[in-house]
Amino acid sequence: MDLQNRRALLALCLLASRADGERGAEERDAIHTALGRIRSEGLDAEALWSEVEGGRRTLAGTARELTTPEARELGYELAVCVCDADGATNAKERAFLGELARELGLSSTFTERFRREADALAETALTPGASTGEVDALILKRAILCGGLELLPQRLATLAILPLQMQLVYSLGKRHGYELDRGHVKDFLGVAGVGMAAQLIEGFVRQLVGGLFGRLAGGLVGGLARGAVGAGLSFATTYALGHAAERYYAGGRKLSGAELRELFGSLLGRAKELEPRHAEEIANRARGIDLGALTRALG
Repeated sequence: MDLQNRRALLALCLLASRADGERGAEERDAIHTALGRIRSEGLDAEALWSEVEGGRRTLAGTARELTTPEARELGYELAVCVCDADGATNAKERAFLGELARELGLSSTFTERFRREADALAETALTPGASTGEVDALILKRAILCGGLELLPQRLATLAILPLQMQLVYSLGKRHGYELDRGHVKDFLGVAGVGMAAQLIEGFVRQLVGGLFGRLAGGLVGGLARGAVGAGLSFATTYALGHAAERYYAGGRKLSGAELRELFGSLLGRAKELEPRHAEEIANRARGIDLGALTRALG
């Protein structure tokens, strides 16, 4: 995929992240930080960010930059996933996606099918799964699963990571007597610094710069190498999030926002050091994932 199409796809992700007009300062900072971690020759993420934030990027103009049917379909899929990052699409986001579909010339059959699949993942019921092991084993198992999802080529695989992380936080809160709703879990992730749209944008852009497209174009080794980077980050984020939630709820939810962010940051560093020991387990887990069955189980 050439530079023009990759730039347009990233721009669509950024436009989708502000489609509902409710992105706060913390989420903007998280997305900007995610973009700052992306390094790809020829793809200037900072310039695109400035164009979108400054209102110099239009949806119609960006859609016209996608030159192939495959790129146009992928652009719509990425936009849906970003809009669904904080729950199934609201009215403003649906209007944005409807306009995007018209600009891309996509059929309603295609767009409705994908949006239904994405909404099903985004509306995951927060029910704690039965666990026969200790808390550490539960967190490690979930971290390995989320890492494995990053190695799959399907775009919806990345979207499944957020419900799995939310479900983990819910389960750990319940262990300590806290009945949490979706809003509280989202707030916890936000305070910890796990921005939802930022996670998705970072994950998809890793695919844009070589993971998914490297595999589709035959660059298997480079694509899988970049996929492994994403797997390591998802493993570490999930592992740190789980242990932060365990300490937070076990301690009676007394940590301040700053203390929780500091705790999450220290745990994230530890998790990144731990990940290489589990790289083989992550790869083996990816080979055994049935995304369709996982989606049904989450729903």
